[in-house]
This record gives sequence, C-alpha cells and structure tokens, in this order.
Amino acid sequence: MRSAAHRLHAIVGTALAATLLAACGERDGGGARASAPPAAADSAVSLVDDAGRTVTLRGPARRIVALVPSVTETVVALGAADRLVARTDFDHGPAVDRLPSIGGGLDPSVETLVSLHPDLVLGWETNGRPELRDRLTALGIPVFSIKTEDTTDVFRAVRNLGRLTGRAAAADSLARALRAELAAVRASVAGAARPTVFYMAWNDPPLTAGPKTFISQVIEVAGGRNVFADARALWPTVSIEEIVRRQPEFVVVPAGEQGAAKVDELKRAAGWRELRALREGRGVRVPAEVVNQPGPRLGEAARAMRDAIHPELRRP
Repeated sequence: MRSAAHRLHAIVGTALAATLLAACGERDGGGARASAPPAAADSAVSLVDDAGRTVTLRGPARRIVALVPSVTETVVALGAADRLVARTDFDHGPAVDRLPSIGGGLDPSVETLVSLHPDLVLGWETNGRPELRDRLTALGIPVFSIKTEDTTDVFRAVRNLGRLTGRAAAADSLARALRAELAAVRASVAGAARPTVFYMAWNDPPLTAGPKTFISQVIEVAGGRNVFADARALWPTVSIEEIVRRQPEFVVVPAGEQGAAKVDELKRAAGWRELRALREGRGVRVPAEVVNQPGPRLGEAARAMRDAIHPELRRP
C-alpha cells in the first residue's frame, strides 16, 4: 500500500498520498506550451514559496531537480527542459527520459541528488515531510515548495516557475493558453445537463476529490457536478454505502492500459454493483497521466473529462 501512496503522490502530490497513508495505517506531456524568448539578465530572484519561506537565487535556476511530475511538466512547457538535471521514477517523456533518476519524489536518493549539483530543487508544499527540505537547505541547496491543490495554485506555480527560470514571458503565454483552453471547454458544455460525477481517486478504501481540488474544478469546467461537493476534506475517504446512497450519474475512473478491466471489476464488486451508473454503462475512463496532473495539461484534462461525461457532445 505504501507504493500506492508513493504513486499517488507522484501524480497529484502529497495531500492525496498522505490521506491514503492515514486511511490504510500507513511525463513530458502535451498540453499548452509557451513560446517566448528567455530572459536576458541573470539578476537575483527572490520569491516566497507556498510554504511561506523566502527563497533567493543568485539568478535564474540553471540546474533544476523537480520532485513532482506536474512541476517537471511545467518546467518543460516553459521551454526550460534543458535546465533539468534529473527526474523521478514517475517522470516520462522525450524531454526527461535521458536524465538520471533520483528515485521517488517522496524518498529520493539524497546522495544522487546532491551529486548532480542542483541550484534549485522544486518540492512539494506540505507540513508532513519537511526533513528532506531542511536537509537540502542545510547543504546550501535552495528548495522552493509548490502547492498544486486547485487551479489557482497551478496558475501561481506557472508564474513562479517562470520567474525562477527567467522565463516570465513564457509563463504569461502559458497561463493565457491554459485559460483559453479551459474557457473553450466551458463554452462547449454551455446549456447542457450537468450530471453528477464520482471521481474514484482510489478504490480500497474509496477516496475521491473534494470540492477544493483541481479535479473537482475540472469536473465543473467539463460540465459536471462533483457528487461529493459537500465534503470538507481535500481528498475524503468515503464509504461505498454513501456512494450508493448518492447514486452518481457517472463513475469516473482515472486509468492507464488496464482501465477497462478496472471498470469491469467494479461492476462485479460488492457494493459497487449497486450503482446504476455502472450497471447502465456510465462507468467511464479518463487517462490518469493527463487528468491527474495539475499542470500544463489542465485543458487536455478538461477535454478528456467532458468527453467522458458528455458522450453526446463528442465529435464524430
């Protein structure tokens, strides 16, 4: 189960992984891209990160290690892939496959990381695991913590990463492109019925996206309603009985190659088979590597969610 938590952290960050651990007892991608010339002046950069700490660099970062794949994707989308000197085991794609791996984002090899002489490490904003940040800071390696819980966080991360890499103009371009993509998806579902959606972040125990997550906001942009929009937790654990009581109109499963098998398993599983959505063919898949990434593929994620919960709007 710990490996599952590590995988979830790699996808959506520490908050969901920590929720899973508590409940259980313990890619270069597509999307919007920016095109702008790099900043010419290597002046000092000083920013407050999402942990409330002031981080100062002598100039735009040139040797970067990102511990969260969505952050890696954003660096690539800003045109700064050549600044990356390592990847995690969960980063994939032409821009990063050639790089040495430092392991997982939660438990990287500090020895390997330090040997690469980074001038900036991009980590996660969390109160749960500050020891790595403190260790690296003590070694003189700046660590900038980033939170990507909702779409506002994503746009702030884009802006901050633009400044940290000297690609502020590219960050502005990327943000505009993302907003335009989201607006286009929202416009495409205007006037359509808004079905209720259960997003299965994890199935045992059932975890879902709370209303303040980027996933819930993507569902809303895509013309749906989060069936657990009243949840207080960011990533709440819910009972199958409560899911059945609410009878969501769609069950959305973030899936890879085995996604179809997972939906079929749910149809036969105790409790889950009581959901009309599963019995009536409204258990649908979305690509996890796209929808679960709070980064430059937000527009692609919204389109995938719209196509899943509004099949009547799909283009032939």
